[in-house]
Amino acid sequence: MQIKIGTRNSPLALWQAREVARHLQNLNYKTDITPIISSGDKNLTQPLYSMGITGIFTRDLDVALLNNEVDIAVHSLKDVPTQLPENIELIAYLKRDFHQDVLVRNSKSKDKPLHELKVATSSLRRRAFWLKEFPNSEFVDIRGNVNTRLQKIEDGLADATLFSLAGLKRLNLNIEYEELPFMLSAASQGVVVVAGNSNNKEVNEILRQINNAETQLCVETERKFLSTLEGGCTAPIGAFAEILGGKMRFLGRLCSLDGKNCIETDEIVEISKTKNFGEEIAKVVLDEGGREIMAEIK
Repeated sequence: MQIKIGTRNSPLALWQAREVARHLQNLNYKTDITPIISSGDKNLTQPLYSMGITGIFTRDLDVALLNNEVDIAVHSLKDVPTQLPENIELIAYLKRDFHQDVLVRNSKSKDKPLHELKVATSSLRRRAFWLKEFPNSEFVDIRGNVNTRLQKIEDGLADATLFSLAGLKRLNLNIEYEELPFMLSAASQGVVVVAGNSNNKEVNEILRQINNAETQLCVETERKFLSTLEGGCTAPIGAFAEILGGKMRFLGRLCSLDGKNCIETDEIVEISKTKNFGEEIAKVVLDEGGREIMAEIK
């Protein structure tokens, strides 16, 4: 049996697809990686968009999966909306490696203190968490893949930019970076996930063999925290869960856009009590002022 793996066409996405292929090949399954470019000109046999397909980075792969053009789709879990389209499910979570955000400077800004840096980022979360520490900072938007962004920084768009450490490590880029303990990562950052079509039972059973249960438990808690807070609105929210000595430690944060008003939580819970934990913690955050922050952002 050959498993057709759908992926975006970026270097990072292809690395992730190859990593999933490696796991499947270790179980003696043949794989074929199929980069999906765009769904704009495809003949959609069913009104897929009416089935709740959202997610700018996942939409084309959702379409390919539902049209049976690929057997599975590989994503950065951070890009996957918390509301999934009908008949698509997340089946295998690879073991998380690097969840942190890191700072990369251009060659002229090596000695500037953090509070003086002009930072390039389009992330509301990264901007708000940075402003929490350095309220007078200046920002500029930046888009593109890792190499494009690195070039823009070197060309003088800004002094520095922020990356997910996982992306730099996966692309094996030998560049200097600084870890930033105050930057709480996005929910499910650093995790590769495999989505399947609910109707494709045989392939989905195979996928379950490569799932990392500990990672799944942590990111499901983070994503439940995110979805309960958001209610369909993008906001500066950080979440990170890890298993330590048989318990889960959960860090969560919701900030106003200017970083001045932040609600944080740091909890330890027994693993047996984690089922609805993300949702419960989010409700506490909402009750402690989170509702006002979310209303302001909306």
